[in-house]
Amino acid sequence: MLGVSTFHSTSLKTPSHSTTTRLNPTFPFSISISPSFNRSTTTKPLTIRAIDAAQSFDYESKIALQFHNSQKLKIAIIGFGNFGQFLATTFVRQGHTVLAHSRSDYSAVAQNIGVKFFPNADDLCEEHPEVILLCTSIISAQQVLLSLPFQRLKRSTLFVDVLSVKEFPKNFFLEILPNYFDIICSHPMFGPESGSSGWKGLPFVYEKVRIGNNETRVSRCEKFLDVFGREGCRMVEMSCADHDRYAAGSQFITHTVGRVLGMLTLESTPINTKGYESLLNLVENTSGDSFDLYYGLFMFNKNSLEMLERLDLAFEDLRKQLIAHLHDVVRNQLFEDAVKVQNLGDDSNHVARKHGQNGSAIVLSSKNQRLHGYYRSNGSGQSDDSTKLKIAIIGFGNFGQFLAKTIVRHGHKVLAYSRTDYSDVARELGVSYFNDADDLCEQHPEVILLCTSILSTEKVLKSLPVQRLRRSTLFVDVLSVKEFPRNLFLQHLPPYFDVLCTHPMFGPESGKNGWKGLPFLFDKVRVGRDESRISRCDLFLDIFSKEGCRMVEMSCAEHDWHAAGSQFITHTTGRFLEKLKLEATPIDTKGYETLLSLVENTGGDSFDLYYGLFLYNINAMEQLQRFDLAFESLKKQLFDRLHGIYRKQVFQNEEKVRDFPERSMLPEKSEDSSVVSFSNTVDAK
Repeated sequence: MLGVSTFHSTSLKTPSHSTTTRLNPTFPFSISISPSFNRSTTTKPLTIRAIDAAQSFDYESKIALQFHNSQKLKIAIIGFGNFGQFLATTFVRQGHTVLAHSRSDYSAVAQNIGVKFFPNADDLCEEHPEVILLCTSIISAQQVLLSLPFQRLKRSTLFVDVLSVKEFPKNFFLEILPNYFDIICSHPMFGPESGSSGWKGLPFVYEKVRIGNNETRVSRCEKFLDVFGREGCRMVEMSCADHDRYAAGSQFITHTVGRVLGMLTLESTPINTKGYESLLNLVENTSGDSFDLYYGLFMFNKNSLEMLERLDLAFEDLRKQLIAHLHDVVRNQLFEDAVKVQNLGDDSNHVARKHGQNGSAIVLSSKNQRLHGYYRSNGSGQSDDSTKLKIAIIGFGNFGQFLAKTIVRHGHKVLAYSRTDYSDVARELGVSYFNDADDLCEQHPEVILLCTSILSTEKVLKSLPVQRLRRSTLFVDVLSVKEFPRNLFLQHLPPYFDVLCTHPMFGPESGKNGWKGLPFLFDKVRVGRDESRISRCDLFLDIFSKEGCRMVEMSCAEHDWHAAGSQFITHTTGRFLEKLKLEATPIDTKGYETLLSLVENTGGDSFDLYYGLFLYNINAMEQLQRFDLAFESLKKQLFDRLHGIYRKQVFQNEEKVRDFPERSMLPEKSEDSSVVSFSNTVDAK
């Protein structure tokens, strides 16, 4: 707004001339004033100035400030521990006024965050916060709420909880709070650890339990929820009952598995798989929470006990499956041994009858000659290019085909043999397929790569016509256990064959985007000193090294010790969770998503693979027992805590009872022997 300065004059006369004052050229107009004054009269010069432009705030900025302030809340956090401080940091950053009260003195922490701390709840309530945010533990929440001086609050105050269970706080809010208070039950499904890098995409579950019809109350509710919406949370409006039903199947399961695995004191190993690393992360995330939180999930969610029972049954069912398989294997071996003994007796009689009168021995058939004599070829089995290998894959299923693709891409010549006809698949991959093992072995491959299942390995190895191979052939396995194939190779292969035990700790699923950084374990069990043999072994290992694998040289025994504590535990966890038929929910946490991913990965493997990990790793039984004991120990912790609380409720005067003198189990002998002990009386009789 423009202003013109005033002047005073004793009289005004007819104007004799015109005076024009031009403003700064930036103005699109000029002002012309033509008054005539008595020249003898003293006049003040005409000045024009911009008034509002020089002020601190114009009208628009004042309105904007008022709107900005109207979006801010005064929030009182009750329970200023880790989670309360975690939320307060974001509230303050968004410009809200934050007050806090807690049993412990957090005044120094509050000051650093920008929060006003009140040691006394009455003082805090007299500040009339618009929102009371309950950030206590599940177990103490009801007691803390009862201790608050409601009479000092405004009757329109909004009460909000952030507990991990929802029906429990909803019920005690409705029971304890006067009906003029508003209520929101919420659950930010993240914490200081999982939300350390921001809240974007993390679920925030809420139910507007009771909100007044007044426009200011509705607006205040939306402003509070907008705190989380602005941070990018995935806002999920859901009833408390639905939340607890989903949470029992996701959050409680996640914490239970995390705690059981935590009791096993799992550690990172040199041969971690992606699945095992996800379990280590799960343990780290859940171990950061107190047992009170976990107990609260169990105690105050009516669905949790059912989920605990289902977990127990699933683990028991898995254990029965393993034992049933073990029983079948042992039973079959016993019957096979009995048949062999019977056949041996029949063969002895047959041999005796076959001997002539002159005692001449029987001439063995050509088939028996193949089994017990080793054929030596004069032909060369070497590849044309000294840097390329001729590799024969025995067992051309999913994993054999998976490896063949990469081996072919490296320029090596690949042959394949399997019980099932994979000739069409082999042709597409550029692999020479053989239906007869003799034909394949007569090609003199430099490397025999065994890609069979653990259970069939011994049978397949014994069936190979190894006498048709060159005596310097390198035998390699890729089984998930290592001592078993190592012993098998050393027991059944002649000493002139080289032996390399390996374990690519990935598969078609985990290695579909490349092998970079994935562990490849190997043990050079027996490699000849000849330079060509050493070079051939290194050329084979180089296939995996060039793909970026993390090459880990380790003894077979050490591998199995680490694998029992990582791979077997990973598969066991995935297998018994699979029996629960877990599904994604609208409120999945990162931990639960980890479990779903684990179930998907382990569920893709056959039970034979898992059973092989159990049967052929001498450390697996111990790990299964430890898992069982850890689960039982966790259940005992839960039920002992439950029993303790119930006992205190029933025996409220327990302390007084303890003050009574302890009763003696047997009466003591008196001075005059008129009262004798029970044992003496029996002796006298």
